[in-house]
Amino acid sequence: MSDGNALTVKGNSGPVLSIDAMGGDLGPAVVVAGMAQSAAKNPALRFIVHGNRPELERLVERRRALADRCEIRHTDGVVTMDAKPSHVVRHGKDTSMWSCVEAVRSGEAGAAVSCGNTGALMALSMMRLRKIEGVNRPAIACLWPSRNPKGFNVMLDVGADIRADAGDLLQYALMGASYARNGLDLARPRVGLLNVGTEEHKGRAELKFAAELIERVSHAADFEFVGFVEGSDLPSAKVDVIVTDGFTGNVALKTGEGTARLISERMREAFSYSILSRIAALLAYPSLKRLSKRIDPRRVNGGVFLGLNGTVVKSHGSADATGVAAAIKLAERLAAAGFHERLAARIAAAEQAAAAAMQAEAGQS
Repeated sequence: MSDGNALTVKGNSGPVLSIDAMGGDLGPAVVVAGMAQSAAKNPALRFIVHGNRPELERLVERRRALADRCEIRHTDGVVTMDAKPSHVVRHGKDTSMWSCVEAVRSGEAGAAVSCGNTGALMALSMMRLRKIEGVNRPAIACLWPSRNPKGFNVMLDVGADIRADAGDLLQYALMGASYARNGLDLARPRVGLLNVGTEEHKGRAELKFAAELIERVSHAADFEFVGFVEGSDLPSAKVDVIVTDGFTGNVALKTGEGTARLISERMREAFSYSILSRIAALLAYPSLKRLSKRIDPRRVNGGVFLGLNGTVVKSHGSADATGVAAAIKLAERLAAAGFHERLAARIAAAEQAAAAAMQAEAGQS
C-alpha cells in the first residue's frame, strides 16, 4: 500500500511512529496539526501516516515541521466511532486503523497512535499483535495528575474490558507496576486497589480476594501494596499505581476530565465577571497558567494498551492538536525505551517469582 508515495520518510536516525490519521471526532487536520507540534519539538521523529492520501498530502505539505518526515500509506476505509469491533476485525483490512497497527506488527514503527474507536482498536491490536504470554486480559493504562513528585499516578484498566476477576486485577497490578518503573522511573512502585473504602471488610468478594493475591506476590514482584484506596486517593501521593476494572476506571477517567473542564470554565466566568475581577485575573495570570497546565486533561492524553506484543497508544476521540501531540509524546517515549519488550520480560519474571512465592507459602501451611 506504500507504493508511489508522494511523501516519504527520509533518514532512519530517529524513532518512527505509526499514526492513524482518520480516526477521531475532529478529522485528520487535527491529527496532522498534533504531529507537527511533536515534530517541531523532536527533529529526529518520523511518521508513517495512514489514511486518504490526497487529503493527507495536502495537510502535511502545509506543515513545514513535517517536511520529508512522513510516509503516507493510502487506505480507502475508516473505522467509525460506532463501528462494531467484531465487524472491524472481519472486514476492516483496508482501514487506516488496521494499517496503523500493522506497521507496528511488521516492526516498521515503534508504536501506534490512534484517536479512533477504542473497542475496535483493542480488538485489532489483540488480533494482529497478540497478547504477551501469561496475560489473560490486556488493559488500558492512563496517567492521572497527582501530588507525587513525578506529577502523575498510573491507573488501569480505564476501559479495555468492563470485567475483571481477582486474577485479572493481579495481572493489572503487575503490568501497572512495570509501566510505572519504565514510564515514571520508580524503582519500587506503590500499588493500590480501588474500592469503596480503605477498610479491609469493605468491597465485593472478588476485590477482597484480589487484595490477598496482590499482597501475597508484592514482595516477589518488587512492588509495595498499600491496600485499598478510594476515589479521593486518585490524585494523592499515597499511591503510584491504582488498579481497578475497566468499567470503574473509565467512569473515573471521564469524571476527572469533566471536572477539570468545569473548573476551567468556572474560573474563566469568575475572572470575567467585572472590571475588578479582570484586573485580578491579569495579576494572577502566571499562576493561573501554571494551574491550567497542571489540570489540563489534554496534556496527559493517551492511554497505553498493556499486555500486547507491541505498543499502542489510544488518544481521546475528541482530542485537539495539543491532545494528539501529548499522545504522540507518550508513544515516542515508550518506543524509545523498548517498553513492550521490557514489559514482557518483567511480567514473565514477576509471574515466576509470584508462583514460587505462592508455592513456598503453600508448603509452609
